[in-house]
Amino acid sequence: MHIVIVLLVIFAVWRGGGWSRFRQFHATMLYIATMNLLYFYFTSDKPLWVFQSTIGIPEHVLDVLHAFIVLPCTVMIFLSNFPKALTGKILLILKWVLIYVVLEYIGYHIGAIDYHNGWSIGWSILFVTVMFPMLRLHYTRPVTAYAFSVIIIAILLILFEVPWIH
Repeated sequence: MHIVIVLLVIFAVWRGGGWSRFRQFHATMLYIATMNLLYFYFTSDKPLWVFQSTIGIPEHVLDVLHAFIVLPCTVMIFLSNFPKALTGKILLILKWVLIYVVLEYIGYHIGAIDYHNGWSIGWSILFVTVMFPMLRLHYTRPVTAYAFSVIIIAILLILFEVPWIH
């Protein structure tokens, strides 16, 4: 499943998802990759979710594919199609939340993702519902997005009792 997702997002970006605007979205692509790497750092001893391969790909390889391909490609596609009207913005965010939730739901049921330490699909729904507006916020106001990110990370570390000092 993970390889299919990687190939699909690469194809979508190549086909018209914003590759020509790579430089414009680069900072937000780095933001999402950095936030994902922070997740791996903070939860290395107590993961909340873990990607699994059904074809023998090591877990850390899947993590790298998602951090450096899937998520940055998502940023390019999401931001390149961001509308001006409020209704359009809300619908686009809901569309991407639905895409992520449906793929995760399928992934969970076929064994491509496991939940641990209190995480669940419900938390994932809440997380991506916050993540997509945060991507847009980072694109328009990066310092504000980083400030909110620190607060969100702190809340999650406390809620899930993740030791943050290694």
